[in-house]
Amino acid sequence: MTKEDLFNAIREGDAASVQKILASKPELVSEKDARGSTPLLLATYYGSEAITTTILNHDPQVDAQDASGNTALMGVCFKGYESIAALLIAHNASVNITNYNGATALIFAATFGQTGLVRLLLSNGANPMIKDARGHTALEHAKMQGNKEIVSILEPVSR
Repeated sequence: MTKEDLFNAIREGDAASVQKILASKPELVSEKDARGSTPLLLATYYGSEAITTTILNHDPQVDAQDASGNTALMGVCFKGYESIAALLIAHNASVNITNYNGATALIFAATFGQTGLVRLLLSNGANPMIKDARGHTALEHAKMQGNKEIVSILEPVSR
């Protein structure tokens, strides 16, 4: 069982193989692929809650960053996988970590119109005052996207 076997099983959505591989070689949970993604980052990117849960049961670095500085939580906020975001937060994912462009999970959620995720992040301590590398907060991104609902959620907490 190799790192490639693990990453291929994740890409194929084969939860049973992921479980088998990690049971025999738990150290693979910390490996990275060519793009700098860990098994957790890849599983969350593909939206597999079952595989994400399996990986989380092997104590990965929840806030590991890929080559762009993105975490699993940032990825699910971009894609809209609210249940996986809640799972990551329950496993102590940092809601305020920034990628290499200064973006946070909240900025991703606000930019991509993920209202439920904006609420989830705020209720778990996301800081709406963090600015990305261009100097924009989540509120400013929501305004640029014309998302009035997210603006109405972020305005009261952004003062």
